[in-house]
Amino acid sequence: MIIRARELTKYYGDLLAVDRVSFEVREGEVFGFLGPNGAGKTTTIRMLIGLSTPSGGTAEVGGFDVVKQTVQVKERIGVVPEISNLYDELTVEQNLVFAGRLCKMGGERLQARIEHLLEFFQLQEKRKAFFRQLSRGLKRKAVIAAALLHQPPILFLDEPTSGLDVLSARSLRNLIRELNALGTTIFLTTHNIEEADQLCHRVGIIVQGKLVALDTPERLKARTQDRQAVEVTFSTGAEEFLAELKEIPFARQVTQQGDKVRILCADGSLAVHELVKFAEARGVQIETLNTLRPTLEDAFVELTGISSEIMRIDKERGK
Repeated sequence: MIIRARELTKYYGDLLAVDRVSFEVREGEVFGFLGPNGAGKTTTIRMLIGLSTPSGGTAEVGGFDVVKQTVQVKERIGVVPEISNLYDELTVEQNLVFAGRLCKMGGERLQARIEHLLEFFQLQEKRKAFFRQLSRGLKRKAVIAAALLHQPPILFLDEPTSGLDVLSARSLRNLIRELNALGTTIFLTTHNIEEADQLCHRVGIIVQGKLVALDTPERLKARTQDRQAVEVTFSTGAEEFLAELKEIPFARQVTQQGDKVRILCADGSLAVHELVKFAEARGVQIETLNTLRPTLEDAFVELTGISSEIMRIDKERGK
């Protein structure tokens, strides 16, 4: 295992921020670390990368103790914070040179590494551009490039696609896959549950400082197989029927999502049958009707007890 945490604990005064968390990250995997705001994600990461001393427990990163061998740990990790940490007044190339020198790199080795990363992240044409002039997507690429200069085997990514448009986020996810395919172990935090589902081999979920789940996305989703969902669109809109739909016996939860109504239920086929009868009785047409498999977001909501509405607000705040 390339990362090991055992009973990792952190107090801030009387506040217990991380409560005896234990997990392992396998070499070469993308490991997702999910949780609501204030759950303890950032505190855990700060302990793993040597920026905060644990109050209890132990952790090893790359085979080195995060407290006793902090220098060796930092030599083996790249860290990409949610907020860009490069300098606006420097060009992309100047930022990479500066970051390389902080890693005690120089000469032909550093220049060769910079050229490789500029090509890999498709930043050649922006090498002389000031960092402040870049789009958000290009800034994220430049920050990740800087974190990879010393070729660390482990990369910590904190909300890598936060604030990016759809195309930039997709491009960055593809780059994460490429980096992982080249052997980089990636420790990823994100509010985008769908993103974690797409990228991660395994996912840990932390709530109020406690690790409440650790498994593959598919196995986590399997925990909610009894919570099937049906999405329906009526020809006359959803508003006038929302209250009635909430009273239907088979419906566990009814929510409006744009022009659609999403109904959580135990039996999708029964729900489809009943919705057809519901529409016929009111003389309206069903424009779309889809049954949906449980998602990782469904599992997240069930495991954390956090509503989908709160998750939506948190996600929008990150944009």
